[in-house]
Amino acid sequence: MRNIKKITILGDGGWGTTLAILLSKKHLKVSLWSVSKEYAKLLKQKRTNPKFLKGINIPSGLEITSDIKQAILGSDLIVIAVPSKYLRSVVRKFKGQEGLNKKLFLSVAKGIEIKTLKRMSEVIREELGLVRIAVLSGPTIAIEVARNQPTTAVVSGNNAADLVLLQNLFMGPRFRVYRNSDLIGVELGGSLKNIIAIACGISDGLGFGTNTKAAILARGLAEISRLAQAMGAKRETLNGISGLGDLVTTCISKFSRNRLVGERLGKGVQVKKIVEGMQMVAEGVTTVQSAYKLGLKYGIEMPITEEIYKVIYKGKPVLKAVDDLMLRQKKAE
Repeated sequence: MRNIKKITILGDGGWGTTLAILLSKKHLKVSLWSVSKEYAKLLKQKRTNPKFLKGINIPSGLEITSDIKQAILGSDLIVIAVPSKYLRSVVRKFKGQEGLNKKLFLSVAKGIEIKTLKRMSEVIREELGLVRIAVLSGPTIAIEVARNQPTTAVVSGNNAADLVLLQNLFMGPRFRVYRNSDLIGVELGGSLKNIIAIACGISDGLGFGTNTKAAILARGLAEISRLAQAMGAKRETLNGISGLGDLVTTCISKFSRNRLVGERLGKGVQVKKIVEGMQMVAEGVTTVQSAYKLGLKYGIEMPITEEIYKVIYKGKPVLKAVDDLMLRQKKAE
């Protein structure tokens, strides 16, 4: 960690704030950036994040700012913790700033850009050029990490030395980090699982039981793996922490935003009303569009993704989607 003198976290959501607190408690110099000048002022005054991480204290030594260029000035590590649909526009705020090629960028965003179908690391590199990039992903519900509950995650990238550095940086008694060189698999596992979580939420909203959820998890993992492998990922990555592990957490946790979206859909609430009533972004609502397009592009059968897409964007009744999934043509597993 001797090479890391300052760290900037871009994004004051639950996960960005949690990571900022985690690193600050290691006596590292950390700056947390908020897109809102007013909210940055509130965070500094209250030293809590009432919207996104209620009940967790922010250390006094953690710097909070709404000036993005000032936030990243002198930073060795830039952690990008904004929703995927805003990532490109946030990166463009400091594009062209001197010295970016000397910094290490870490994406913790879980999504796929709708228009380009690019992963977040690809979006960053497209905007900033050949900068050093890595990804941190896994079953990491922010409030549980903030409460110091045992959690595992995976750091992935193409530079082995950077992965060791990041592993050492984030590792702690209650936060265990593994290394994985399969960047494609780690990013896709963290993104596609949100779609399956919506399906599990719909099951909960309809009052179905554990049999149904187990079926969704198993078949959901199968279609996630098919698409990810077609895009260059390794199957073992999808069976690991950033794949199966993240999938299970997102599908069962009461704190999962995507599962909650599904639950409300299952209870008959319109998706527009659901999204408008949420403080935080449920990535699966947009990711399902990208995944649906990728399935068509690669010729991959993705029945659960297709039905969730139709429910959200075509207004298909959830019970009709259930019937169509259950009555598909008979096949071997």
